[in-house]
Amino acid sequence: MTTPNDDVTGAPTADATDAAERPEARLERAVRAAEQALIEFEIAVETFRVEVENFSRLHHQKLGPMYARLDELDALIAEARAARTGDPEDVARAQSARALVMPMPGVDELFGGWMDADGLSPEAAAMLTDRPVQPPKRVRPSDEARKLYRELARKAHPDLAREEGDRQRREEFITRVNAAYGRGDEALLRELSEEWAAGPAPVTPELSESEELYARLEWLARRKELLTVVARDLEDSAIGAMLRMAPDDPDRLLEEIAEQLLAQVAEREAELAGLAR
Repeated sequence: MTTPNDDVTGAPTADATDAAERPEARLERAVRAAEQALIEFEIAVETFRVEVENFSRLHHQKLGPMYARLDELDALIAEARAARTGDPEDVARAQSARALVMPMPGVDELFGGWMDADGLSPEAAAMLTDRPVQPPKRVRPSDEARKLYRELARKAHPDLAREEGDRQRREEFITRVNAAYGRGDEALLRELSEEWAAGPAPVTPELSESEELYARLEWLARRKELLTVVARDLEDSAIGAMLRMAPDDPDRLLEEIAEQLLAQVAEREAELAGLAR
């Protein structure tokens, strides 16, 4: 004879199984799901952070001289106009324009970041010896590097640790992964993937205490709030906003901006030539 909680074969129904499941087991599944969601969110934030950082560096490297040239031309135009008119307002505008021109950097500032353990970096040495300078690296790591990074982050993320020793190991490892990803170093990412696979299995003891699981959920919620602030700051930054204009081809966006700046430089030079007549 079957009961309402049995099917025709006599096996317990899903309702009976759910009723028999411990509340801690359902809570643990919720914790696992929250952990995975947070890791995916962190991966997305870190990916965007690297792209914003690289885009900012290349933006300054490629377009900085053009912005400086525009500021210098604006100052020269204002000074030429003031010299022609003698108007106090034109003189004041010329002084303000000249104040906006960045002064020439000192030696330390000029070579900041160009020094390595062996002295000048290859880029700085090339400039000083008139050899061709290597073109700047692309704005974002390659698709393969992004894939390797995401796989490593999912496997080795510190949020998956269940004891302090494992957390420390994961944090140190992820620091190396982030550095390799920031440089777009596919070969190193592959080596790190092999290293993680050959390392000790992560320690994940069984959790059954409701208090510990609830504390874990609260920590995950706080962590997500912090990451949300970081993500918002990145998106609201000037570079982040520019990068979002061309998420699929930020390199091309730099080229378009460069073309616009070159056109502005040409206009300013023509205006300055007209004032010099």
